[in-house]
Amino acid sequence: MNCELLATCSALGYLEGDSYHKETDCLESVKDLIRYLRHEDDTRDVRQQLGDSQIVQNDLLPIIVQYRQDKALFDACIRLMVNLTQPAVLCFGKIPDDPVFRHHFMQVTSHLQAYKEAFASEKVFGILSETLYNLLQLDWEQRQEEDNLLIERILLLVRNMLHVPANPCEEKKVDDDASIHDRVLWAIHMSGFDDLVKFLASAQSEQQWSMHMLEIISLMFRDQTPEALVSAGHARSAVEKQRDSQELEALRQKEHAEKRSRTLQRGTRHSHFGGSFVVQGLRAIGEKDVIYHRNLNNFKNYTHDQGKAVRRVPKRNRQAHDLKEKRRSALNVRLFLREFCVDFLENCYNRLMYLVKESLIREQTQQHDETYYLWALSFFMAFNRGNGFRADLVSETMSIRTFYFIERNVTNYYEMLLTDRKEATSWSRRMHLALKAYQELLLTVNEMDRSPDEGIRQSSNVIKSNIFYLMEYREIFLTLLRKYDETKQPQSYLRDLVESTHLFLRMLERFCKGRKNLIVQKKKVRRKKSQGKEKQSAQESSPEVLAETWKIVEEELRATGFQLSASLTESIVPFDAASETPPEEQRTEAMIRVQDALLARLGPEALALLRAAREVWPDGDVFGSSDVEPEEELDLLKQIFHANLPRPSPETVTEDDDDGAELDEEELELVQLSEKEFNFLDFIKRFANPSIVRPYLLLLKSYTKNTPHTNHCIVRMLHRLAVDLKMDALLFQMSVFHLFNKILNDPAAAAYKELVTFAKYVLSRFFGVAAQNNKAYVELLFWKNVGAVREMTEGYTKDGEGKKPSWTEEEEEELRRLYMEHLDSEVPDIVETVIQLLSNSSRTRRQVVTQLVHMGLVDNAKELKKPKKGTQIVLWTEEQELELEMLFEEYKDSDDVLGNIMKKLTAKRSRARIVDKLLSMGLVSERRELYKKRSRGAHKQSPRKGMTEEEFLAELTQGPPDDSLDQGDEDERDEESEDSEEDGNKREIPQPVRKRTQDFNLTAEHRADISNLVNALQQEGLSGPLLWLQICLNQTAIHREEDDLFQPVPLVPFAEANEDAMDNKNFLKLLRKLGIRPPENEQETFWRIPENISSSQLQSAAAALTPGEDGPENYEEQQGPSNSTEEPREQAEEEEEHDEEVLSEQRAQALRALLLARNRKCHTAVDADPMSGATPGDKTNGVIERPQEKISTKRSRSRVLDDDNDEEEKENDSTITMDVDTSKDADSDTEDFSARVKQRRKMVLIDDEEDED
Repeated sequence: MNCELLATCSALGYLEGDSYHKETDCLESVKDLIRYLRHEDDTRDVRQQLGDSQIVQNDLLPIIVQYRQDKALFDACIRLMVNLTQPAVLCFGKIPDDPVFRHHFMQVTSHLQAYKEAFASEKVFGILSETLYNLLQLDWEQRQEEDNLLIERILLLVRNMLHVPANPCEEKKVDDDASIHDRVLWAIHMSGFDDLVKFLASAQSEQQWSMHMLEIISLMFRDQTPEALVSAGHARSAVEKQRDSQELEALRQKEHAEKRSRTLQRGTRHSHFGGSFVVQGLRAIGEKDVIYHRNLNNFKNYTHDQGKAVRRVPKRNRQAHDLKEKRRSALNVRLFLREFCVDFLENCYNRLMYLVKESLIREQTQQHDETYYLWALSFFMAFNRGNGFRADLVSETMSIRTFYFIERNVTNYYEMLLTDRKEATSWSRRMHLALKAYQELLLTVNEMDRSPDEGIRQSSNVIKSNIFYLMEYREIFLTLLRKYDETKQPQSYLRDLVESTHLFLRMLERFCKGRKNLIVQKKKVRRKKSQGKEKQSAQESSPEVLAETWKIVEEELRATGFQLSASLTESIVPFDAASETPPEEQRTEAMIRVQDALLARLGPEALALLRAAREVWPDGDVFGSSDVEPEEELDLLKQIFHANLPRPSPETVTEDDDDGAELDEEELELVQLSEKEFNFLDFIKRFANPSIVRPYLLLLKSYTKNTPHTNHCIVRMLHRLAVDLKMDALLFQMSVFHLFNKILNDPAAAAYKELVTFAKYVLSRFFGVAAQNNKAYVELLFWKNVGAVREMTEGYTKDGEGKKPSWTEEEEEELRRLYMEHLDSEVPDIVETVIQLLSNSSRTRRQVVTQLVHMGLVDNAKELKKPKKGTQIVLWTEEQELELEMLFEEYKDSDDVLGNIMKKLTAKRSRARIVDKLLSMGLVSERRELYKKRSRGAHKQSPRKGMTEEEFLAELTQGPPDDSLDQGDEDERDEESEDSEEDGNKREIPQPVRKRTQDFNLTAEHRADISNLVNALQQEGLSGPLLWLQICLNQTAIHREEDDLFQPVPLVPFAEANEDAMDNKNFLKLLRKLGIRPPENEQETFWRIPENISSSQLQSAAAALTPGEDGPENYEEQQGPSNSTEEPREQAEEEEEHDEEVLSEQRAQALRALLLARNRKCHTAVDADPMSGATPGDKTNGVIERPQEKISTKRSRSRVLDDDNDEEEKENDSTITMDVDTSKDADSDTEDFSARVKQRRKMVLIDDEEDED
């Protein structure tokens, strides 16, 4: 032992008889031991040395018994024992695989078992119970944090002791004998600790300990079964006595049969001479008959396997082992546990299970804590069924939510069983626990059907109708049987699964018999397959037909005067709020419906749908503006009529084929729910599958160890398949017949009458089939599906009947030749090329690919995967490059170079391909050269250039500006991603051009409106946001003077005051009047300055925000006319310098006004609160901390106490005070404001005056 540890243990004190004498530094020594445990290595050496010294038995337990009044020493000892007694699995993380670490693991476990034996003392648990009782007597307000920690540590200590596993080598106890675990439980009972457990589980003020209570209770009943506790203390009933007598009689008959067989094997007299016999007809290894050298009475047991070495089964293929069986505790322990169960069900079960369920749903527990919930559900509900069933005691767990919770956990456990193979055993046990809970729910529902209370029976019918209606609950047993793996899941799991399936089918059958029809939910998997040849759509008709159709529609609309009847208007519904389709897709579908109505020559319906869609989607004017004229509506309909709208590809419902010749095509599975009438026999047919029958037969092999109920469940399922469905041929298999032969020859076969009867029935059916089918004996070697069963009993189909068309030798040779010819070619899709050249044009892509794989020309169908659309044309030929160069030289001076090239190019390609090719050929140096060009002087392309201030302000009140004309420029800049451009067959929905008429004659009224809004906002204290808006407009104007390419500029409010202003209705009204457009769709968040507002107009709008009445007029007078493009260059430069001076003067005036307003606010705040040194604008820097109390449900927590004094001092130091001097000139004001904006809003403002200086 380490010398430091030895010295520390010696400093604790010494035990003399039954009294313990502590040393003066005992408390410091205990704390040192805690510190040593914190720094132990991976082998847990400190823990092992302390266990060897028996510190718990000789020091810690005597200390807490004799010195419980010393609170500090008692708390330290409890803390140390909690650390020493924690499970070995938690110490090592898992059960080690390494032999060295496995040895250390077993050493720690042996020490824990010694600790548990020492804890089996009424005196120790009496001290713990008394301490815990005193702590629980304190009110919540009086209870300190140290008291809560001590309560938790006592509960953890008891949990650790109950968790210690039994030592099978030391404890060789028989049933009804007291083990160490029973002695601990009896000490808990005698000390009254079990009453405290029930109080903590039921008290409303102690709900934070709910998970600890559930752990302790589950460990208390670890070795018990509900049936054993129910029968404890009661005399055996007549049914139990009869069942026991039947079991004894079966054993007696089996023993007599074995004695009789052994007697017949012995000869009447002994032969002193050995003999050798030739067994005729039984071949040896060679061609001769077998020579037998033993007595003839043992010949029946002769097999060729005698004398052979047993082949070793790999570890991964071995059958999973069951857990140890439950033992029966002492009678007094079982009686006390029975009373505990009764009290727990009456007072604690519903509340505790509710709290634990809420914690699990909210993920406030530790990992895998749901296993305790599943155990408690199955155990106490089973006890309730056996002990006079009362539905109100378990009402919390009898709900559809519980079924869903368990079904979800079963699915999760199975997925983890497949993925986490190292922990497959643990996941299998958790899955078995969830299955037991599901089985218990079904048993309880079945028990509710027998209740004399009509309300309980009605509740049972409601639960059954729900679980039978939903597909997940009906097919859970089908899935579990099909996925059973004997190497990962033990036989006990299979036994419970078979019994649960039997119970579910019996309940479902009885539920169906009481009703004429049962409607259940059904799920369909619809797959959208990418098809090469889509159906010809209506818009691909000839231009003559389209022109004639539009002429008829136009005449019909003009004849009605664009007036619609009230009935037609009310019947049109473009939007379905209850649909799962997103609103954006419904908008697309509405436009397609308008086009379909036009193509069907239903003009009024199309117009009604257009108007209804405009009311539903007014944003963006996709369906026209609200004040659109009838002629403009006619133009919109014409654009929609001629548009190439993306239509969804036709959906095909496909079913999964069992043969497996599936191609890896791009598929999108959609699950659609529907309802159908349920047929019980059709549901049973789904069990007619070899993967489901095999687990039943695997469990039937151990028929001698199974209970009679388990054998009955197996035979009942096989009877449903063989008799009810007439699929007895499903059991015609050699291993099944071998098992039947073993049952029939069993000396105790009289005890298995049901098995014997069924085996004889199946064998008689087989010999009847064998008399008609001479291949029946060969069929015994194979498992058969439904198709093979039908062929075996009804006759085999002839070659070529019902099979896919075969390939002749000539067709195979032709396919091989065509494939080899085009193998090295650069065709994008070799399969499509080969299909077009085949002589038999009826061949599909699936058949061709399958035949290529069958012929060995390709290894896998994935090699011939269909290429994505848009990638067929990749390489450029010399003629195509020459054509591209000629088109570029022809249109390089046009406004839309790329658009003209795409129209004239022979081989159609995407924009991204053409741009990349132009860059690689060196015809352009950067992508910007291919953007659309705008003529700054042309009034038609830039209608806002050259407007006067009155015209601009008059236009601002007309609504948001139109940006759909320039949408093509943004599209060109977004075409650098190839994936979004490759799909050439689908195009965007063309937004119809929104027509509007501008009125630029209104002058004074609009300026007055803007001025009134500015004054109202200043009175509301929004001078800062107004200045921010003015600066953004001026900055955008400066940038647009430098760059000819205009883009929408978002207004991003970084400051809190600006964010609040964006929620102000008057401020948003001002933005609309200034021409700033709101977000158009859900992808945009901020308001934007449109790209079609010129620099001069932005400057005019910024000047309109200046406080005062003559701001805009002065600016207009100073600015002068600027719309002439033919003035001399020198005059234009002078005007630009003059504009900059005016702009700086406007900024200075606005800054002065804002600073004056802020000074007034600051003085007002100082007068009101002289101790405050922060300005109102600094409220965003303040940090308001609100303490929030949160109760943790974790058992292992670390308390960290934080001191907030330092943070408060940092907050006080970080408060920024700013002094504003209003007597400075405009330049200093501008610099001061720019510095504050940089610091508080993270924005960089460009000051032209500083650059000039």
